[in-house]
Amino acid sequence: MKKIRPSRRAARASVSITVLADQPGAKINRAMWGLFFEDINFGADGGLYAELVKNRSFAFENPLMGWAKISPSLAQGTLSVLQEQPFDAANPRYVRLQSEGTAFFGIANEGFRGMGLRKGETYDFSVRIRGVSGAPVVHAQLYGADGALLASTSLRDFSSKWEERAVSLRPAETDPKGRLQIVLEGKGTVDLDRVSLFPRRTWKNRPGGLHADMVKILADMKPGFLRFPGGCIVEGSVLERRYQWKNTIGPVEKRKPLVNRWNYEFIHRPAPDYFQSFGLGFFEYFQLCEDIDAEPMPIINCGMACQFNSGELCPMEDLHIYIQDALDLIEFANGPVGSGWGAKRAAMGHAKPFKMKLLGIGNEQWGPQYIERYSRFAKVLKEKHPEIQLISAAGPLPEDERFKFIWAKLRELGNADIVDEHCYANPVWFFANNHRYDKYDRNGPKVFMGEYAAQSVAMVSVKNRNNLECALSEAAYLTGLERNADVVRMASYAPLFGHAEAWQWTPNLIWVDNLRIYGTPNYYVQQLFSRNRGDVVLPLQLAGIRKSSSGIENLYASAVRDDRTGEIILKVVNPGSSQISATINVPGASRIGSGAETVLTGSSLQDVNSFEEPKRVAPKTRALKTFRSGSIHDFPRFSMTVIRFKAR
Repeated sequence: MKKIRPSRRAARASVSITVLADQPGAKINRAMWGLFFEDINFGADGGLYAELVKNRSFAFENPLMGWAKISPSLAQGTLSVLQEQPFDAANPRYVRLQSEGTAFFGIANEGFRGMGLRKGETYDFSVRIRGVSGAPVVHAQLYGADGALLASTSLRDFSSKWEERAVSLRPAETDPKGRLQIVLEGKGTVDLDRVSLFPRRTWKNRPGGLHADMVKILADMKPGFLRFPGGCIVEGSVLERRYQWKNTIGPVEKRKPLVNRWNYEFIHRPAPDYFQSFGLGFFEYFQLCEDIDAEPMPIINCGMACQFNSGELCPMEDLHIYIQDALDLIEFANGPVGSGWGAKRAAMGHAKPFKMKLLGIGNEQWGPQYIERYSRFAKVLKEKHPEIQLISAAGPLPEDERFKFIWAKLRELGNADIVDEHCYANPVWFFANNHRYDKYDRNGPKVFMGEYAAQSVAMVSVKNRNNLECALSEAAYLTGLERNADVVRMASYAPLFGHAEAWQWTPNLIWVDNLRIYGTPNYYVQQLFSRNRGDVVLPLQLAGIRKSSSGIENLYASAVRDDRTGEIILKVVNPGSSQISATINVPGASRIGSGAETVLTGSSLQDVNSFEEPKRVAPKTRALKTFRSGSIHDFPRFSMTVIRFKAR
């Protein structure tokens, strides 16, 4: 009898992937994959918040930071910063321009590392202005980096009382480094405050709103949640500089700016002009969550300043102030319009509740002091708002003594719903910890991997890059989170945004400059998980897998089922330098239909995206017309692959 030999292709398939389609496991949280936002790297002011004028109310510690006097050689005039009879006592400083009329005299604003101006688009300029003497003409002008006048308009006939004036400007050219100038023509004196310049095209075209392109790239991820406002800014370097949500709502002009902790945190990346205007405040965060269909996840201060800084503690006898802030926040988000804080929300234009279900108590705290404070918060909040799931901290690292202490204490307390774990480590750690949650207690608190990012060099290194190797290591790690969806309820990369010229930390998920934006390979990894979330985990078995001495496996995989579409979704990561052919078995499934394959890959593990090549590493999708159980599939080197196919 003639011996039957396997085909050469079948012989190459030494790896097999078996998806047990008829043995569904844990349900997957709808909000499994989400976003972490912090005002770092000029992520809010100069970023997501679309205001182009820096220090618009002269409220920085140096009231003229961001501003420069315009005084040609023939000009005679004075520029003064005053506080008498201000437009608003909450932000009392304003500028007085007094011109002798010999030549144009005024001030210019540099924006946030320049102002990104687009040809033909409309920019709304507004100012609070008061005439003091004379009848000067005030010119509002946009200039390019080379000194070219791009747009100009004029204001006249000013009242002796504060009034708001608004005009529009349309630049004749595109310039990423523009500036705004306000100059007087003719003899006279005026007072200026609340100088603003917004692109007309904001997200949903809301006046004074958010950067449209930046929100769109977030919405394109289809995130399940948005964590805000941080991060370390929640804590503050000292308690006086902590984030206080009540100072960020109501009329924008009433919100008092605060120095950003990233202004002074890193001596190697100083940002002395980094302040929080709170134009992006808690109301806008909740509104953004609603816009992009993401669960709101606010984080509040627990009575502890950042333990990497002062570690200042609120005395326990005063902790009720912080707890009351939490109770008031729940009422602001969810309360009826007849309640005190619900009425404040309604007055801002949102009568319906925001339906908040998650609340973080502290950011990255550790030690007995945190447990003592968290316990007090939990006792009150669980009694008054059992519908709110509380998220507790677990320190800054994923497996040190601080981490172990916190987890043990939280298990003892029995009132911790979700524990927020953080990890910034090299790619090897993420590859090697794919099985981290396989042995977690299924009955204890659930896990929120609230901050993760592979570091190509080392944590806090300015040389870190968002390369493909880091992205694939995160993808491998996320397959482990997905397989353990009964324990891990949520995950988010951090930080979210980085301004190309004003960052304090790298790597970041998304990079922007004043006109452009791109997602990193890491962005596309999380997008692939979020867009292919599924509803239930399917058990998966891998055979023929090899593991290196450092714990890196040659293939990683997870599988889920999408109940709405009737599809099985298989995610596979091949981090190695060789293509892997694997047999895909789907026992327990019938009527397997055609599907589609999406692949994220590059030519090298060091590949990165850039403003010049924003999609050098980006997903590409093709149809799979002949997919069936037992078929052999090729997984390219350096790749993440998502296969969706119909299966009954």
